[in-house]
Formats: sequence, C-alpha cells, structure tokens
Amino acid sequence: MLPEKRKLMVAGAALAAMVALPGCAPAGYNAADYGNAAEPAAADVAATPGASATDGAVDPNAADPASTAEPAPGDTGKVADNKVTTSLTGTSVAKMGKVVENAKGFVTYRFDADGDNPSKSTCDGDCAKVWPPLLTNDGKPTLKGVDSKLVGTVTRSDGTKQLTLKGWPLYTYVGDKKPGEWKGQNVNGKWFVITPTGTKNLTCLPKISKPVAPPADASGSAGDTGSDYSY
Repeated sequence: MLPEKRKLMVAGAALAAMVALPGCAPAGYNAADYGNAAEPAAADVAATPGASATDGAVDPNAADPASTAEPAPGDTGKVADNKVTTSLTGTSVAKMGKVVENAKGFVTYRFDADGDNPSKSTCDGDCAKVWPPLLTNDGKPTLKGVDSKLVGTVTRSDGTKQLTLKGWPLYTYVGDKKPGEWKGQNVNGKWFVITPTGTKNLTCLPKISKPVAPPADASGSAGDTGSDYSY
C-alpha cells in the first residue's frame, strides 16, 4: 500500500510542476500583466543553428545584406554615445536563471519575427520604442560571461548597427521598470529572454501577454499594459 501511495504523491508533484511552469511569474508581479491567452509559446527553444555572428569592428558606412531597408542618403548610421550599448553580461536572475544584461542591468530579449541566418532586425517605429534595440558603433561592447565569437552586429533600416547574439538582434523592454526584471518574457508569444548562448530561456514561461504601449514622451516611461500592438 505504501509504494502505491508514494507513486501517487510523486505523480501528483510532477503534475503540479507541469501546471505551475507555464503560469510562473516573477515575485511581486501582478498575474494580470501576463494576459489571459492560453496558447503555449513557440516550441523552438534554441536559436536556429547555422549563423555565426560577425565578430570584431564593423564599418558603420558599409552596406549590410541583412539590412531590412536602405539607409537614408548621407546617413552614416552613427549612434550617439549615450545610446551605445557599452557592455553585455551573462548572469542569472531569480526564477528565470541565465540571462544577458546590458550595462544598466536590464535583461535582454530576442524576437521570433527577426532572423539569425542571416541576421535580420524587423522591429522598427513604435516597436523599437517599446523594444529598444541594443545599438553600437564598433560592435565591441565589454563582455562578461558572453563568448565574443557569438557577438556581432546587424544593420537596421535607419542605417544604425544593432548588437546580435548568435545572430539574433538584441533588445530591452520598456515594460521592465528596474534591472533584473523580465516582464517581456512571452509577450505576444514572440519575445523571449535570451541566454548567453543565444537560445530562448524558457525556464519560466508566463502566459502570453500583450506589450505595453509605446512611451508617450521622450523620458522612456511606458504606457499602460493591455495594448493591442502586434509586436
């Protein structure tokens, strides 16, 4: 009788773990932030194999075959110093585990609508206001816990350079209010925390949620959640 009871307890615990995983959320977060959709996120956990990211300095004036549009005439793609991503750090945060953070400690993300082979960034306009791209001029941020061979760049539609990790363009999320938060996880079922090796981190997978609205002003503060934006 005891062995059967033990089996039932083990099975019950396993089932509870399976149920808990899709709905887990960071401590202190309101579950309403994660929406009500029941669909699972995209099943592909790893970055599509193949692309080796560009390593080393990149000429900001050079044409890039991965660019989604031609830069404006005379546009060198130079990024102001205060908008340059100066470092990438591979670290761990509560509940999510392995992540990559920028110089200010904010968690970075990858977008399923982008590409890694070749690298391609599709988040422009209002999308880029909600998901600020990690910009660079020389493609050489200070790295800690991230392999330099996996770090490269892609040219955006405005001619600027965006950092990539194993080919995937990198972004932060304006819905994250402080370092270490990851409220962008599984937004629209397309945005995921990226690991130091370029894969999706699916350790904790909240329900699919909607993105915040684009910032209403230049301060970078996000609008309300629950918007109908498709990115």
